[in-house]
Amino acid sequence: MPSTRPEFADAERGLLLRIARESIASGLGGGGPLGLTLADLPQALHSLRATFVTIYRGEKLRGCIGTLEAHRAVAEDVAHNAFASAFHDPRFSPLTGLEMTDMRVQVSVLQPASPISFRSEEDLLCQLRAGEDGLILQCGTRRATFLPSVWDALPEPRAFLAALKRKAGMRPDDDIEVCQVSRYGTESFAERDFPGL
Repeated sequence: MPSTRPEFADAERGLLLRIARESIASGLGGGGPLGLTLADLPQALHSLRATFVTIYRGEKLRGCIGTLEAHRAVAEDVAHNAFASAFHDPRFSPLTGLEMTDMRVQVSVLQPASPISFRSEEDLLCQLRAGEDGLILQCGTRRATFLPSVWDALPEPRAFLAALKRKAGMRPDDDIEVCQVSRYGTESFAERDFPGL
């Protein structure tokens, strides 16, 4: 369930967004992800968290890469995922310098996922919280996720779940009862929320 109180203050959110943009600029300059010295950053950005970084041009998706399990400091995770989103999302060609002038960045910090117990697809659909739940669908070696923001494009639970099944390489009539489904919330913030950045 999404947290009722933000974990990160506005100054920390703004810093994470700057780290994301600077990491993309580092890639455009021929380097790798932005190198960080954690000692120079606020303590809140040292916490181990999983993140996704999404890049938009206008209203169109331009890249989205992230991690589902926390294994490094949130600031480092954002730097790595921003770089990967710009240059290694297999759905898009690498971002160009020209595109950087009108792109906008969104950071989503994931809360730990919790499994959903369900007896059937209908039971699962009844438990989904539209607009709130990020979902992870794992079936054998196949795994896919949708961030909570995907509800904006797919507001109906049945369509949301069907699209997630397709993303995981499943057919619409494949039994979901043999799969594992987990939900998570996110704390998401975007550059448009910080006009001074």
